[in-house]
Amino acid sequence: MQTEDDPRPHVRVGGINAIATPRIRLVLRLCAALGVAVLAFHAAHHALGLGGRGIDYFTYNWLYDAVVVGAAIACLVRCALVDRERLPWLVLGIGLLFDATGEIYYSLTWGDSGTPPIPSLADLFYLLYYPAAYVALVLLVRSRMERFRASMWLDGAIVASALTAVVAVLVFDQIVKGATHGSAAAVATNLAYPVGDLVLFVTVVVVFALAGWRPGWDWLLLGLGVGLWAFADTGYVAASAENTYLVGGPLDTMWMAAAFLIGVAAWQPSPRRHNLRADAPRLLVIPMVAALVAVGLLLYGSLRREQPLAVMLAGATVLLVVVRAAWTFYENMSLLEASQEEAITDALTGLGNRRQMHSELAAALSDGEASPPSVLLIFDLDGFKLYNDQFGHLAGDTMLAHLGHRLRESVAGVGSAFRLGGDEFCVLLRCHPGAADPHVAAAAAALVAEGEGFAVGATYGRVALPAEAHTPTYALRLADNRMYGRKGTGRGSAVQQTHDVLLRVLREREPDLHDHLRHVGRLAAIVAGTLGLDPAQVDDIRRAAELHDIGKAAIPDAILNKPGPLDDYEWAFMRRHTYIGERILGAAPSLAPVASLVRSSHERWDGGGYPDGLAGAAIPFGARIITVCDAFDAMISDRPYALAMTPSAALAELHRHAGTQFDPHVVDAFVHAWHEDQRAAKAGPPDALQAA
Repeated sequence: MQTEDDPRPHVRVGGINAIATPRIRLVLRLCAALGVAVLAFHAAHHALGLGGRGIDYFTYNWLYDAVVVGAAIACLVRCALVDRERLPWLVLGIGLLFDATGEIYYSLTWGDSGTPPIPSLADLFYLLYYPAAYVALVLLVRSRMERFRASMWLDGAIVASALTAVVAVLVFDQIVKGATHGSAAAVATNLAYPVGDLVLFVTVVVVFALAGWRPGWDWLLLGLGVGLWAFADTGYVAASAENTYLVGGPLDTMWMAAAFLIGVAAWQPSPRRHNLRADAPRLLVIPMVAALVAVGLLLYGSLRREQPLAVMLAGATVLLVVVRAAWTFYENMSLLEASQEEAITDALTGLGNRRQMHSELAAALSDGEASPPSVLLIFDLDGFKLYNDQFGHLAGDTMLAHLGHRLRESVAGVGSAFRLGGDEFCVLLRCHPGAADPHVAAAAAALVAEGEGFAVGATYGRVALPAEAHTPTYALRLADNRMYGRKGTGRGSAVQQTHDVLLRVLREREPDLHDHLRHVGRLAAIVAGTLGLDPAQVDDIRRAAELHDIGKAAIPDAILNKPGPLDDYEWAFMRRHTYIGERILGAAPSLAPVASLVRSSHERWDGGGYPDGLAGAAIPFGARIITVCDAFDAMISDRPYALAMTPSAALAELHRHAGTQFDPHVVDAFVHAWHEDQRAAKAGPPDALQAA
């Protein structure tokens, strides 16, 4: 049971700073001061005989052992009191405990004789320290690095082999003299110490490099401790070879100092954020420097024809660098594949994006009119904007991801689903259009979501490929136009309701005029789509085309149906219908963009039209499209004053007056769209132009 004065709530928190109460800081300072005093006394006793020779055994054995045990306890206590990075310090404490056990066993068994058998049980405990320390260092690296790459193990091996080769050149002769006496087990044991130390030292050096040579106090103390340990071990092997090793001498003090520094490192504050970064320059420099060192050692060995171990290690380093290069190539290829996948994938839904859709659609129509049958669907969500505004963008993104997942599942095995952006989706069904209805229904149902206070659905445009379109651009434009056509005809649309009312008036007033306007609207929508206008513009132009003669409802029948030419008074009356149409449509705010197009629908390219005498680019572009489509439909229809022309003759008439009555660019687009639809009509049902 804990009370308010119980210190334990202050212990198991994030890091050292969280438990650094004044009392604990005082204890840490006293322990550090005691350690420094013990080290100073050990060095002074050997050098100056401080305390007398009668305490040699105590100083060189039990005082020495106490420092190593103290370092192990420091790591283990740190592990017990601090949650953060607990495992690395636990493993390092266990490793130091193994070393301390070896020291105690050595002291109890041989004392200060300095001539133990090799190998012995003490050697086993000593050597167990190395793998434990290496694992602890790697765990610390992983905990402080935002992204740990598997190739870093290879980088460590490269640096280790290169530095080992350097050591072999510098102190190989001395090490061999001390390590190659006795049995094979003795040789292996003696060589294991410098190799183990070297691996630890190289690991610390690599960490320093990753930290930008600003590793922080904990890594700095760890590096000094590991470095001192490695130096002492190597010096011990060399001194043993020359019979110059002295029990309790400087080497023993170095081992004690190394253990002390590691114990102090355990109680340094840990960084709150990742302070190790494996960026490209650092990862490149490490193997490059090691490779250069190895090449230099190979050249040195070839000239002196000595140091075979160094040459072998340098060769191994070069081999590892080659392996590292291959690994780097593999990593880069993996990154390239991942980036390519990201380039064609929508990040929110996981569906293919617009780029992927274009690629698959182009492949589906690669053989033009001979391409295998398929169906293209473009969906636009209804009610999603209201949902997004009501519940927020995070909920909106979640809804899009949910609908995208359902859409993918609904067409799995028969087609591909894509997100084009925003609330637009696309499906490419790889089946015959005649068998596509169940799949189309399933895809549309997948994009429906209802709940309390919201309802999301989808409107789609459908195109049979290649029957209705055998080029990707035309297929997308046609599907888009059909989708927006269906969306605009929704019963709940205020624009559509007003539009339908006005067309109803025309139908009651003049049935033939109503049919003519419907045909002109279809023609104008197709031509506007061919010219690359966006769906909203296409919809406005279609509505304006269908309503461009709404003002004729105010014109007397005698003038509208007169079989002969109109006189000046009648023409003046007739030309007023554009003003009247603009005023009628202007009364409905939802049709305001349409009203301006209706006003200019009888202007001429050369300025000879009415009501404002506009010319060229001054005429709204949508009105120029309506003028061409209105003229064409009038020419191919029977009138009280003229018989219908054939479509070919009407097209020729448009060309003849392009540049005077009509915009030449619009005429060319109209003719292209007409011929494109004629070709599509041969393989499928008639489209808007043909129906006109």
